[in-house]
Amino acid sequence: MSLIRLNDVSVRFDNAPVLREAFFRLETGDRVGLIGRNGSGKTTLIKLILGQVAADAGTLSVEDGIRIGYFSQFSELDGTATINDVLDDVFGEIRAVEAELASIDAAIAADPTADLNTLISRQGALFEEMDRLDGWDYPRRIDEALTRLGFDDDRRTCPIDDLSGGWRNRAALAKIVLERPDVLLLDEPTNFLDVAGVEWLEAWFRDFRGAAIIVSHDRTFLDSVVTRIVEVENFHLHEYPGNFAEYVVQKQFRLKTLEQQFVHESELLAFEAEGIADRRAAAKAANRGLDKKLSGIRKARAPRPVDQIITEIYGGLHVKDVLCRVTGLSKSYGDNVLFSDLTFEIRRGNRIVVVGANGSGKSTLLRVLTGEEKADSGEAIWAKGAGVVSYNQMLADLDDDDTITHAVNAAPGSLAFAATRKSVGRFLSMFQFSEADLKQRIGNLSGGQRARVAMAQCLLSGASVLILDEPTNHLDMPSTQVMERALVHFPGAVVVVSHDRFFSDKVANRKLVFGLDGAEPGEIEVRAA
Repeated sequence: MSLIRLNDVSVRFDNAPVLREAFFRLETGDRVGLIGRNGSGKTTLIKLILGQVAADAGTLSVEDGIRIGYFSQFSELDGTATINDVLDDVFGEIRAVEAELASIDAAIAADPTADLNTLISRQGALFEEMDRLDGWDYPRRIDEALTRLGFDDDRRTCPIDDLSGGWRNRAALAKIVLERPDVLLLDEPTNFLDVAGVEWLEAWFRDFRGAAIIVSHDRTFLDSVVTRIVEVENFHLHEYPGNFAEYVVQKQFRLKTLEQQFVHESELLAFEAEGIADRRAAAKAANRGLDKKLSGIRKARAPRPVDQIITEIYGGLHVKDVLCRVTGLSKSYGDNVLFSDLTFEIRRGNRIVVVGANGSGKSTLLRVLTGEEKADSGEAIWAKGAGVVSYNQMLADLDDDDTITHAVNAAPGSLAFAATRKSVGRFLSMFQFSEADLKQRIGNLSGGQRARVAMAQCLLSGASVLILDEPTNHLDMPSTQVMERALVHFPGAVVVVSHDRFFSDKVANRKLVFGLDGAEPGEIEVRAA
């Protein structure tokens, strides 16, 4: 029997369709990867299941008695408690059994004349209950989860309110996976996780026996975890069995089939147009209208390669060979050595991906390179005129009162001034910005839309060096794919921190690797990707 069922569900907001005639079933053991563009309706589907949104038509049913666990980047925890306290409470039933077992041991030790038969019988029943709850090693499970998610002793024992937003998200993720509900709803669970944390979550899913719906842009994670993909597209749900790699192949076949159907329809329209051409003068006006329609169809089908659009934008950007020389760079916080005596060059065409565990110093290195933090020793000498921009700083500096078009086009040095308006328009359309979207104010945008604005700003900035810290965290897959193609063709240099393995493999031609096996603290290897 299905755990969750949507039957012919439609949802509208402010009279605009979000979901239309949606059908969906979640069975025991299903691992569904929910994908789609920003604003396509993924969050609406999650809210429907949680009962936070009501369908305008159709039915939604949830199996009686199932426990649903929900994680998002805005999950709330008791801010006055520590993460240790929160996770101990997850195992409250087990702790109650432990307490009763301890009281039986104490009673036997204190009074040898007690009713041993009754106590031992109760003790045996409690042992069976511990076996059923798999409760003997729950402290190890808590420790493993916190260790894999990067929690050191200080973060385990401080109030959750004292943690950063990213660490609070990790704490919420630890709680939800240890609760092991019947159905897991996860919204971008890999954001803010390092590779070790993501791999732990993948391994955890191998033992999870429930069902899950996972909203994620992390393609490698989806490949490892999901059993089918559901894509929200044009207000409908399209299902593809298998993982993300299988989805890519199946979607290509589906689009090819649709294209063939479209070709046949356009051919039939062309034949019809020939017949209309032989009619009386009164019909010729309709013929002209149809000709215009057919012209629009042919224009829509004309190929517009992504790479050509990008190279047109970057055609006028001239970049020096050596952009930065880093010599003897060192940085520590107290006794914690993040990196020491780091020496390398940033050259034209370099796409350097910085990888390593959380807390190893990757983001600190980026801040030192941009001058936001000072190194303890050494220096980073930038070539004269080598413009450097930080995606994360651009995202933080977005003006809520600004419009998208002004934010993207009006920055000093923007490539939008040198490129044609048509080229810039085509570039922005790949980032899913329509003409109407460009007039919106930044303050009215979602987090994902703001991320797209900042990324477009960054890629069009005219700078020679792009500094990016976890740029895929808030971008949907289509925007990430456009960014990847832009970075591959970018004639300058890119320095990026990312735990997205799929993204790193596609973009990097060099790597800075923190925390090598056998390396001393602070040692970093620079190597070709």
